[in-house]
Amino acid sequence: LRMSEEQTVSLVDVLEEDEELEEEASAVLAGSDSDHCSYPQGYVKRQALYACNTCTPKGGEAAGVCLACSYKCHEGHDLFELYTKRNFRCDCGNRKFAELQCKLYPEKEEVNSLNKYSHNFFGVYCTCSRPYPDPEDQVEDEMIQCVVCEDWLHGRHLGCVVPDCVELQEMICESCMNKNPFLWTYAAHLAVPGAAVQVKEETAADESNTNLPNKEEKGDDVIQPSCKRSREEAEPSCRLKELQVIDQKRVLSGAVFWPSAWRSKLCSCNTCQECLSVAGLSFLLDESDTVLAYENKGKNNEQRQQGHDPLMSALDNLNRVQQLEIIHGYNDMKTELKDFLQRFAAEGKV
Repeated sequence: LRMSEEQTVSLVDVLEEDEELEEEASAVLAGSDSDHCSYPQGYVKRQALYACNTCTPKGGEAAGVCLACSYKCHEGHDLFELYTKRNFRCDCGNRKFAELQCKLYPEKEEVNSLNKYSHNFFGVYCTCSRPYPDPEDQVEDEMIQCVVCEDWLHGRHLGCVVPDCVELQEMICESCMNKNPFLWTYAAHLAVPGAAVQVKEETAADESNTNLPNKEEKGDDVIQPSCKRSREEAEPSCRLKELQVIDQKRVLSGAVFWPSAWRSKLCSCNTCQECLSVAGLSFLLDESDTVLAYENKGKNNEQRQQGHDPLMSALDNLNRVQQLEIIHGYNDMKTELKDFLQRFAAEGKV
């Protein structure tokens, strides 16, 4: 079939797009178990998650289910794909699901108290709280996930220019940066340069924003003493303190993009480790927490599974003559199919 010049799609284009989609799916899903509920593993470091709009609609309690439960327990339901989330335990069949029992692991506690939920679990994303894909939004825009709150934001709502090769970088949204002001100090030295970076005069109030993670005043009397002792011991080797002394200026607005391996450059002295823990950001010191690390793990799992081809296992149970007949038949079919499709590829047809 040949379409108009603008709409022509070649077989090569189709195959390349199909391969890209397959790789993306493998990266996300192959890192999770598609056969067994992840609940027995506890709060999984990172896994593919779904929210079921059929079982837990908006107005009720937010809940998330693992990959296996999305297949086995929620087949045919209206599901929201959440990509991946960290430190989450499968909710399928617990108290939040009034009329559904998990088919894979029904013995669950009523709630998973350490799970963190957001509006993503009701199918809306970004600061604009819109669904994705959005039938009312005609603007083509990519969604990028914040590595701290794990919400997905439209590129045009980040308050900065989205850099090239964004898939190899991590993003922290402006809201999370402002909640953890010490990150602005790191951003001035480690972040990907962009349109949001420029030199400006800072007030005393701005300078105070580059301190360690701020703690609520009510908690100072509880947390401050131990932090202070640690600070005195670790101060000579605290990288964050060294960067604060340099006092490099940066505009404190917009989302921030971080290059590969930026986490390895964060200070891990006792003071910073304690303060990151208080802020709930200890995962920033763990490079295996990244989505890229999870995806690479999924790709490696997929490659290992491909190494155990069920067809080859079946061939092992046949005698030599039967094996040769099947292999020759397969190769003949492969050659004929390739020749058939090659004609279409050469003519730019689908």
